[in-house]
Amino acid sequence: MAVTKIHPIKSTLNLALDYIMDKDKTDEQILISSFLCNPDTAHLEFEQTRAEYNSKTKVLARHLIQAFLPGEVTPDIAHEIGIQLCEEILKGEYEYVLTTHIDKGHIHNHILFSNVNFKTGKAYQSNKKSYHQIRNISDELCEKYHLSVIDEEYRQFKKLYSTKGKSYKEYMEFKKGTSWKYKLQVAIDKAVLMSNSYDNFLKIMESFNYEIKFGKYISFKYKNQTRFTRSKTIGPDYTEEEIKKRIKSVDKNKVHNSTYNLEKKSLKHRNLVNTNNNPKVKKSKGYEVWANRFNMQLTAETLNDLRKNNIKDYYELESLIQNQATKRQNILTEIKDIENEMDDIKEVVEELHLLKIYKKTYDAYQSDPNDKDFYETYKYQITLYEKAYKNLLEKGLVNSNIHSLSEKFKKLSSDKSKKMKDYELLNAKINECYSLKKTIEQYQEINKERF
Repeated sequence: MAVTKIHPIKSTLNLALDYIMDKDKTDEQILISSFLCNPDTAHLEFEQTRAEYNSKTKVLARHLIQAFLPGEVTPDIAHEIGIQLCEEILKGEYEYVLTTHIDKGHIHNHILFSNVNFKTGKAYQSNKKSYHQIRNISDELCEKYHLSVIDEEYRQFKKLYSTKGKSYKEYMEFKKGTSWKYKLQVAIDKAVLMSNSYDNFLKIMESFNYEIKFGKYISFKYKNQTRFTRSKTIGPDYTEEEIKKRIKSVDKNKVHNSTYNLEKKSLKHRNLVNTNNNPKVKKSKGYEVWANRFNMQLTAETLNDLRKNNIKDYYELESLIQNQATKRQNILTEIKDIENEMDDIKEVVEELHLLKIYKKTYDAYQSDPNDKDFYETYKYQITLYEKAYKNLLEKGLVNSNIHSLSEKFKKLSSDKSKKMKDYELLNAKINECYSLKKTIEQYQEINKERF
């Protein structure tokens, strides 16, 4: 990819033009192009456009530099890329002069364009947004000409990293009920149960305050959410095709294979009805009968659940909860440790990638460290290379390869998924035990008050 820089020219525009059109730098001025102006008088023509519109802008022109990695492009191709870059970003609305310099170890384009739009008289807005646009267009053109193609192993790793499960942070948000994905899952499941057709499903989702975006993949955004969420990211049962199948299915109540769905549904805490001095009991004999029957049923279910879990008494239940909570915390610690190791791998892969893409640049710099112009042009890349090399050297991983790291990353991802599943099951068990404990405590309190 090419390096791009842009800065304003507020004075001595003629000297800037003289510099970029130097014969020694431009192959005897062969590599010079212009648009709607003569290169020799461009500074006067820029000023004329500015005067015609009575522009108050203090900037006379913008100086854009597009530098290519050493040895990756010919002067003619570089110049052609420069012309296409001007066409894309200036859209035929700004006068410009383009020159390609070949005097250094690296080929680079200089583009001087008027700061005033000759069609509208408006000044060019140079900011972060416009700069990123320039850089993106430059990158696209470089890809078009097959320059500095991103390593395929690195590309595959990035895909792997971005798609392998939810992070610990997102997982904890899910457990707290604050995850957008979890909320979307619940909404879709509910809407499926209520729907008799796909169109009906969409209307129900809208009634749930979800905005819907159609495209290659259907996406949803809740009223307070900033970004759309593709439903397919929840799990395989949440693609548009699968949702349609579920709506037509006779059994809509099945537990779907979702990353965000517990295998065991969480228990809703049910409370015993305290019939002691209860106003409803005093007012209605029927309510008293129902309450007593309900309490007996819930108490019986509680005792039955205790027997199923081989729990003899209240104190044994408390001890079990404490032991399970300790195990749960240990699992969470293990999950965090795995994620830290995965993050370390990601960092190493990024550093290895930097060494690969900037090696030519750094080798060229090393061949002539006194070339200040080269250093200033590629300072950012050189600094990144040196920092990455130093970090990898300290870790003893300079000779590592992305493929082996990807395989290790996959293994860690699998281990994390198993740990998270263990956590889910254990957490469901703890919630069940807490529900039993609560019922026992309520039973003891009611009967203490009674007697």
